[in-house]
Amino acid sequence: MGQDDDERAAASLAAARRTLRAGVEKSRALGQALSRAGPRLEEIQAALPALEAAVRPIRAPRAELAAAGPHIDRAVGPAAAVLKVFDAVHGLEPPLLAPGAAAGEDLPGYLAVLGRLEEALRFLSDNCGLAAQWLADIVEYLGDRDLADPRFLADLGVTLDELKTPSGDLDGGLLAAALDILEAEFRRLLADHSTPLAMPQPGAASVAPSRVPSAAVHKLSLILDRLVANGRQDRCVTTYADARGSVVSASLHALGLDYLRNPATDAQALAPGVELWGRHLEFVARRLLESERQLCAKVFGQHKDLGAACFAEVAARAGVLDFLRFGRAVADAKKDPIKLLRLLEVFDSLNKLRLDFNRLFGGKACAEIQSQTRDLVKLVVDGAVEIFEELIVQVELQRHMPPPVDGGVPRLVTFVVEYCNRLLGEPYRPVLGQVLTIHRSWRKEVFNDRMLVDAVLNIVKALEANFDVWSKAYDNAMLSYLFMMNTHWHFFKHLKATKLGELLGDVWLREHEQYKDYYLTVFIRESWGALSPLLNREGLILFSKGRATARDLVKQRLKTFNSSFDEMICRQSSWVIPDKDLRAKTCDLVVQAIVPSYRSYMQNYGPLVEQEGSASKYVKYTVDGLEKMLRALFMPRPRRSGSFQIKHSSSKIASTMTGLHRSASAVK
Repeated sequence: MGQDDDERAAASLAAARRTLRAGVEKSRALGQALSRAGPRLEEIQAALPALEAAVRPIRAPRAELAAAGPHIDRAVGPAAAVLKVFDAVHGLEPPLLAPGAAAGEDLPGYLAVLGRLEEALRFLSDNCGLAAQWLADIVEYLGDRDLADPRFLADLGVTLDELKTPSGDLDGGLLAAALDILEAEFRRLLADHSTPLAMPQPGAASVAPSRVPSAAVHKLSLILDRLVANGRQDRCVTTYADARGSVVSASLHALGLDYLRNPATDAQALAPGVELWGRHLEFVARRLLESERQLCAKVFGQHKDLGAACFAEVAARAGVLDFLRFGRAVADAKKDPIKLLRLLEVFDSLNKLRLDFNRLFGGKACAEIQSQTRDLVKLVVDGAVEIFEELIVQVELQRHMPPPVDGGVPRLVTFVVEYCNRLLGEPYRPVLGQVLTIHRSWRKEVFNDRMLVDAVLNIVKALEANFDVWSKAYDNAMLSYLFMMNTHWHFFKHLKATKLGELLGDVWLREHEQYKDYYLTVFIRESWGALSPLLNREGLILFSKGRATARDLVKQRLKTFNSSFDEMICRQSSWVIPDKDLRAKTCDLVVQAIVPSYRSYMQNYGPLVEQEGSASKYVKYTVDGLEKMLRALFMPRPRRSGSFQIKHSSSKIASTMTGLHRSASAVK
């Protein structure tokens, strides 16, 4: 019994050992399995949030999920349209950026593509933020109802916030690149038609030429519209002004305008410059700038303010202000009667271009040109009227100056006669009348052409009144006669058949011719006419016993004649008769007064003296030699021409002759 118990106990122990062993083995296997399952569990743990987010809609109440669907559909629709437009924008890149795309004939096609890009960008600008806002509202809706992963929604919200206020670069810079291409084409078109304008020959029609083909003008206008629409107007104006300003500068360079910068101060020396100034200013206004104005109007089209600003820039390159400054230099030149002619020429040029100036420079952009033009016109009008009104005073002041020492015509007479004829002829008379009318209108006074004529006639009559005063200034009466003969004849000859002569009348002119004849007669009688009686025949009896007495008388009378003749020749050799015809006539009369008597005397009584050894003391001149000497009298010497200058000193009018060769006279 006891043995059986032991056996049973041993069997139990063995079974327990086996059980324990098996448990240990299972535990070891389980430990190994757990160690192998650790990484997998970590992977499962990491995937759980995503799995949770994925299954959350399944876990969400069915009603909430169903209600979210329509909201999501309404938000995604606009977003999908925006994305579709983005795709279309990228599709426009090849035709817009292709080399030479805008330079071909199909510029309208290029601009149409650009227009689609602009339209797409406007759509994106208007709708991108709205679509993003709608999507953000859905994100907020899902977050509030716990229908999606919060972290995912947070990241999505940040992205959508950026899209609510989109930057201007929605196209990746495509529009800017296309506009740069258009700007380049704009510059190219301007450069391809930049030939300077040549000044036409005198007499050619002053019509502004069309210098840029209409096709090119149309392209420039189309391009400019697009550039201005995209905010590039300043660059357009700069590009256009630089291009056309260079053309204008090149056109002016060919004219040679150096005289504008260094004008003379003397009115006489200004004459060539003023003549060129008028022609050049007309060319600049009526052809050069008028063509630029027309081109500017066509290119800028409806953008009138931009066009005006641009044209003002181009006009500045044309040196209009330099032309006006030259006109002012003429107005500031030394006061001189010739300056009046220069001022009238300046006014005439400005007046002819008045409508052109109003059309070209009437806008606000050309305010400085307007202001300087008005100032110049006032300076010219005031200066011209001041000189004209002082002319008669200056002529009267010359009355007390000494006359020419050679008996010739005073330069003042020569100058005033020619000057007044010019004032009453073309083109000065109508211009002077207009200047005087304008000046009087500023003073609320009336002026007419008859007043102008009377003023000029008064100047001539004031000059005529100087003659008697000047003639009385001579110590030698014969020289006084010669002076009056010369001066009256000059008046008659140089006023006859002239506008001034017509106004003075034939009676007035004939009086001067008669004065000339009178003084010529008196001059011959009182001077050369007194020599012939010296060769009288009284007491000359040619018989044998009276021959010696006759010889002595002939010697005495020849000696007296020679002395008087030499004295007369010496005195009158410095006297002049400027007019060739009058000089010839006077010499003929002198010869007639002397030579026939001398010839007859020498033929009859010359042999009494010529037979002696001392004959040369008494027979100094042959008949031919005497006549030759007489016909050589009164030859004029070269003189320099000029006018008198008008000055003011201490508020008193003073006058001096300028540009004249003087000996002892200020009016000779």
